[in-house]
Amino acid sequence: MRCAQWLERAERIDREDGLQGLRQEFLLPDGVIYLDGNSLGPLTLRGLAHLERAIADWRRLGVGGWQGAEVPWFHLAETIGTMLSDIVGAEPGEVIATAQTTLNLHQILQTFYRPTGERHVVVTDALAFPSDLYAIAGHLKQRGLDVRRSLRLIASRDGRTLAADDVRDAIGDDVALAVLPGVLYRSGQLLPIGELTAAAHDHGALVAWDLSHAVGAVPLALHRDGADFGFFCTYKYLCGGPGAIGGLFVHRRHLPVRPGMAGWFSSDKARQFDMSAELEPSAGAGALQVGTPPILAAAPLLGSLEIYRKVGMDDVRRRSVRQTEFLEAMADDVLAELGFQVATPRSAHARGGHVALAHPEAARLSRALKDRGVVPDFRPPDVVRLGPHPLYTSFEEIARALAILREIVLQGEHLRYPQGREEVG
Repeated sequence: MRCAQWLERAERIDREDGLQGLRQEFLLPDGVIYLDGNSLGPLTLRGLAHLERAIADWRRLGVGGWQGAEVPWFHLAETIGTMLSDIVGAEPGEVIATAQTTLNLHQILQTFYRPTGERHVVVTDALAFPSDLYAIAGHLKQRGLDVRRSLRLIASRDGRTLAADDVRDAIGDDVALAVLPGVLYRSGQLLPIGELTAAAHDHGALVAWDLSHAVGAVPLALHRDGADFGFFCTYKYLCGGPGAIGGLFVHRRHLPVRPGMAGWFSSDKARQFDMSAELEPSAGAGALQVGTPPILAAAPLLGSLEIYRKVGMDDVRRRSVRQTEFLEAMADDVLAELGFQVATPRSAHARGGHVALAHPEAARLSRALKDRGVVPDFRPPDVVRLGPHPLYTSFEEIARALAILREIVLQGEHLRYPQGREEVG
């Protein structure tokens, strides 16, 4: 099929699809096809209402908002944690909304990484998001360990994905902790969380999963899969907003726990105002809180989580898979002849919510797309990431975006841009 036929097919799918009506819940940027929700999701109408309510409560109640707000601020982290539990497949008390992604990894490392002479290695992948690498290396150095000996990187065979066998082979009896991505941020590969967790446990290692590109895109079952820990942001698919509060999962078998980094909000809520000099930590994942929850940076998340609760992750995933299959098939038909390669695994079981298109001119193409009203993002060295969101992206938008990308290459529009690194979103 050519682009016009793909567009006709997309319009037909949109007419038949049951979730398209949810688009009105999202305040999308005007005049663009927004395919960068895997970097920053848009504001939702419900999220805006919750933010305005929090501001109104602050104005009306002042300090009384901690107990008197419609959603009391004192319990907001636990309230959001309970809502997140359904999305990540957790049991009550295993999830808390707190801090941000990297800070939550720091808390996991400080609390649960307990190296010994025989078991000191931290395993992660060579494709890991750099922030994870920085955090891990910092903890190794603080403990007087040699990063070259105690940090083991899993190599990628193709520069984009990880082979499950390579992950298993890297986790031996000297590994204390593995920090692995649920979905790889460049390629969109989805790893088998349950299988790899079990393999790590066979060697006595713990596993912390970076779920930033998985939460809200794929159904998770962290408790059932035996994951030890999970940490993630909420500003991508969950549309929590820039700087939104992060999420932290701790499996029940590790609770209760004394936090490695403690603070007032680590306390048992019933005893927090006792102002005791000795910490009595929460019995749940809330013990891993440190500072006061950022109320205004958490409020919009309440709204988007209401939408997810209304739809359910199974329907979210069903539509997401259909979108990425459509995108890949159209790319094969109209872009492959122009030098594009789908760099995301083809199997839905191994694919998250976004599709990576590899092309030598990816940086220039990303700039040209933005100037033509399509918002993707670029990941070095050669990937244009397209992140359709199952709750607001239409199939028509996917088809139009790829048709525009084809036009850009055929007309050489991208060659007007200087070579170099496109800004990263």
